[in-house]
Amino acid sequence: MRFDVDYISFFVIQVDGEDGTPGKRSKHYVTMDGDDYASCELSGFLDGEFAKTAKRKAERHAKADQVPTKIGRFTVEPGYDLDSNPNYNLFARLRAVETLEHFKGHADELVTTYMDASAIRGGAMFIVRARLSQYSDEPFLFVFKCDFEQKIARITDERSLLNKVEMAINAKNMKSIMYPFMPEPGMTELWELKIHQSSHARYFEDFLKYVEYEKSVPELMNEQVFGFVQQYVEEVFEDQPEAKERELEAMELWACSEQRELQEKWDQVQVMEATSVMVEQKPDLEMKLKLGHMSVRALLADFGDRLHIAKLGDRYVVVLEGDLQFDRGISPVELLAPEPLESLMERLKRKAAEEEREGIYA
Repeated sequence: MRFDVDYISFFVIQVDGEDGTPGKRSKHYVTMDGDDYASCELSGFLDGEFAKTAKRKAERHAKADQVPTKIGRFTVEPGYDLDSNPNYNLFARLRAVETLEHFKGHADELVTTYMDASAIRGGAMFIVRARLSQYSDEPFLFVFKCDFEQKIARITDERSLLNKVEMAINAKNMKSIMYPFMPEPGMTELWELKIHQSSHARYFEDFLKYVEYEKSVPELMNEQVFGFVQQYVEEVFEDQPEAKERELEAMELWACSEQRELQEKWDQVQVMEATSVMVEQKPDLEMKLKLGHMSVRALLADFGDRLHIAKLGDRYVVVLEGDLQFDRGISPVELLAPEPLESLMERLKRKAAEEEREGIYA
């Protein structure tokens, strides 16, 4: 997958006293056409990044809340077209220019807009228009940002030994924007773009104020489960407005907490009905739980089928059903001849009874 560069603008961003001057500033270094770019050192630094950015996978509904690569969609008011979105217009102008000077002007406008984002760091910024000529003549816009590296030094001569390299950059943690989004080679989505940034950074999301992103799978699950909860509360406390309000507040606190305990509110049938709706929509939904110091990771679809939760006294019992395999590292457990489940349950009951008696007489 080879991209041919039409134009590229190179800027340096300095932030909060990096050169002894407070505030943040941008400086334009050079704008080149494709011929000049091909013969300069920048081509060796950036050439591999075009294909890497294009091939980088992104899910519309990420499996985690914080992911580095996202698909964004330009937002418009109902009844309005794409050209009513300021972020889209900024990219569209860069894709449509026909002269080097016009590209430089619009690239400078993009960098100036980026400078208004909060918590940006100093570094190098490249604005590039390129084409994937093997598929079509449609231009793509790439925005690359490299943060400055700290404490970079090089060996010089035998007297000074080390010399600090100012404004050192590399492509290791490069952030990027690609527009339009290319779901498959040769296919483009003009309403969408792809961003890549470290999971804790939000520079591009802050910069692209008129772009929205699909909710992650955990967010969708939380919304759907809380919808089930609200429906349940409405039915159970239909004629008790004060009790209903208290229950909803308690459930909101439960839904927002990081570590949650079993609520013991619904029976097996109610839980199975709710999980079946979610599994039908997304069969690979995951479920994670902890039992003491032990962790269990399964599919939501396993609950009630291969994964069962029961109570024994004041403790919980999780029963897992399936073929058994061990990871690396041999242990004596692998030599076990398992006892029947009925025998295990009797032993657990005796253990629970003994612990209860010890608690009473302690």
